[in-house]
Amino acid sequence: MKRGPTFRRCIVIDDDQDILLSARLLLRDMFADVAVFQPPEEAMAAMDQELPDVVLLDANFGRGATNAAEGFQWLTEILKRDPDAVVVMITAHGGVQIAVEAMKRGATDFVSKPWSNERLLATVRTAASLRNSREVAVTERKRAAAIAAPVAGGETPLLGGSPAIARIFSLIARAAPTEANVLILGENGTGKELVARELHAKSRRASNVFVSVDLGAVAENLFESELFGHVKGAFTDARGDRIGRLQAADGGTLFLDEVGNLPLHLQPKLLTALEQRQVIPVGANKPVPIDVRVIAATNLPPDRLADEGLFRQDLLFRLNTVEIDLPPLRDRREDIPLLIRHYLSLYSKKYNKPERALPANVDAILQAYDWPGNVRALRHAAERAVILAADDAFAAEDFSLSRSAVPRTSTPPPVGNAGDLNLDRAEKQIVEQALKKHAYNISLAAAELGLTRASLYRRMEKHGL
Repeated sequence: MKRGPTFRRCIVIDDDQDILLSARLLLRDMFADVAVFQPPEEAMAAMDQELPDVVLLDANFGRGATNAAEGFQWLTEILKRDPDAVVVMITAHGGVQIAVEAMKRGATDFVSKPWSNERLLATVRTAASLRNSREVAVTERKRAAAIAAPVAGGETPLLGGSPAIARIFSLIARAAPTEANVLILGENGTGKELVARELHAKSRRASNVFVSVDLGAVAENLFESELFGHVKGAFTDARGDRIGRLQAADGGTLFLDEVGNLPLHLQPKLLTALEQRQVIPVGANKPVPIDVRVIAATNLPPDRLADEGLFRQDLLFRLNTVEIDLPPLRDRREDIPLLIRHYLSLYSKKYNKPERALPANVDAILQAYDWPGNVRALRHAAERAVILAADDAFAAEDFSLSRSAVPRTSTPPPVGNAGDLNLDRAEKQIVEQALKKHAYNISLAAAELGLTRASLYRRMEKHGL
């Protein structure tokens, strides 16, 4: 059975039509496309359209030329277009000095005319394999950079002074220096990856890699390849060996985000790798040892994690040696002003916008808002406000809050004696009612009354409240 071509494209540049025809016939089974050119300028135009795996370049053009000056010139042009180009120089028989100089200038190898077919095939095959390995290396470097890159907004530290966030800081300080696996619970947008990165930064593995993988975004059929890697030929698109995320995290920290979204039938594979501390790449039969500290996160509530039909309990026990439960923003409202001011300042600098005042009544509305989406939603709202604000001070409308979630100022029910129309007594009763409703939080009470904090303080003093 005839096999398909191994490589994609080869370009041959020579002024001899016989050489071009011979090369095309000889290489057509190795490449899906063998493009031949007499004028080098046409070959350059072709490279601008699609980069080849290999270029075969004649050293001399023009009758009687022997010093390879034109070949060197076009070699330079090729490398300008593609610094990673793999170029095999075609030299005259015995032109060893020219071949050596060509390789000094960036050529990968050379063949001499008249060539041996076996020698040419071996040289070109090796050159094309080199190109492929370079591309794989570049891809893996980019991928390594991407998987180790911080989450968007990850340059922002955990912020807050509330008792709830203080407890989180305390848990991080105690858990980080250990090798214990950590499970982070919390709603979307509460900062689970920030906590994971903080745990890594304060651990003994801080100088090593932090690898993040979103298990909710990994297709089931790619799960093993993504986490455990694969060897060349393991499946149709496996054109080269690839390390998985667990092996990439060797010596460092592996962050398994949205682990609760991992299908039940795939959970034993992850459990086995974590328990045995080794992975077997797809298509391989030899295990690869790994040394990783695992931090996992999920937005599933504890009662759903405890459901055997949804999540294996032996995997849960493996992951949650230490459990950190992040509170939603509505449960630490006292942190909202600090977060709002941080992000308003951050985005004002980013977009080169003036620093604007945040009126007390707007501040109170933001603090009273329930923030579905938590800190992530707050950050986006602050960014929108910086972009949309037109006045010297921010207005509530600039933050584009969901109307359904904004506390609405309603007309208070009648207070006191319905027949008592004394304004001072009615004002005192309404102010007192607002204060009690909001547990004497001045900002919230003032916002509901439509007053500034200063105005509310004056009325409290006036009525002895």
